[in-house]
Amino acid sequence: MTFGNRTVSVFAGAAILLMVTSTQAHHEIAAKFDPTKPQTITGVVTLLDWRDPHAHIFINVKGPCGSAAGRTGRAGAAAAPAAARGGSCVENWAAELDSPIALSQSGWTKDTLKPGDTVTVKGWAARNGSRQVSGNTVTTKDGKTIFTVNLAPPPLPSPPRPTPRWTDNKPRLGPVPPGTQGYWAYPSVTVLAEAGSNVTMDGDGLLKNIADAPKVAPMQPWALQLYKDRQTRFLRDDPQFLYCKPPGGPRQFQQPEGVQFVEDKERQRVFVLIGGGNNNYRIIYTDGRAQKGSVRGDDDNPLYYGRSVGKWDGDTFVVDTTGFNEDFWFTNGGLPHTDKLRLIEKFTRTNLDSMKYEVTIDDLGAYTRPWSTSWTMRWVADKDMPRHYCQDNRP
Repeated sequence: MTFGNRTVSVFAGAAILLMVTSTQAHHEIAAKFDPTKPQTITGVVTLLDWRDPHAHIFINVKGPCGSAAGRTGRAGAAAAPAAARGGSCVENWAAELDSPIALSQSGWTKDTLKPGDTVTVKGWAARNGSRQVSGNTVTTKDGKTIFTVNLAPPPLPSPPRPTPRWTDNKPRLGPVPPGTQGYWAYPSVTVLAEAGSNVTMDGDGLLKNIADAPKVAPMQPWALQLYKDRQTRFLRDDPQFLYCKPPGGPRQFQQPEGVQFVEDKERQRVFVLIGGGNNNYRIIYTDGRAQKGSVRGDDDNPLYYGRSVGKWDGDTFVVDTTGFNEDFWFTNGGLPHTDKLRLIEKFTRTNLDSMKYEVTIDDLGAYTRPWSTSWTMRWVADKDMPRHYCQDNRP
């Protein structure tokens, strides 16, 4: 598999995904590993740890004492102490792979490797000097490359299939009956930048050139400085990864695991079920209520997903959301927001297999003016939405 070459270039009002490999990572890979320090290890597998947010291969590596194989540090809970054997040292290393979800979707299982197998791993060394390496490529003893990930969306049907509709002629946001299932995934862009920006960043939102930070969005000085600080720390302070904070705002539609819309027509509300983040949901009310919380519930509490009211404008579902707290990152890449944040989101199902998502960010606490962007999502038919459980997260 390949880490670190996920690049997004945003320009001319559109965000174009130039290279796509892994977008399942739940921390920016450069936060943990140093791309300027290539590392290769060869050894015997002791364990394949198949848990969120990244699978790990634990490998006994033998080499002269004092060599790279004999460096100090810990690879994690499964690390074994070095053992001197006739002038050589054996140490247990950890090679970090993509998420179990991405690996499974690409056809790999926890039985792909077994203890006793010999592998060579090429990647980047850990920034903290521990016995860890990013598993950019993993090769078996017989030369087979394993744990490659292909997350490209399936080809669109030609001609496009018509947009499914309810009996009132409104587009369906979710599955087409009877008894079918599916979800929205494969966002064409997984970062947030103003339409028309000319910036390059990876799929996690890390800028290629920090000097481009002012171009990303019309930030106020304090917000720009905070954004730069988060960027120069390689996004390692992301509260979604560190503390399982929900992916509120546009970030919920940047998650690789996808989302589902459940339309409750009788009670006039739409549930947005989220496969990534901490695997929860958001409610959009369509009954014309005021944009405030319940008197006996959350009337004064700012929320991770805010309070959303929605209505149809022709074939577009328009959602107005306010009442956010400041305890999460509302996008990959760490753009700041305040409790003044208001989002106008537009969902247009242009055909059965495509959803256009447009968002306007209005937050005069962090930005000098409202700004907008958009991307598309693809329908994944006849499959259950994958679910990432954040409580399993570990470094």
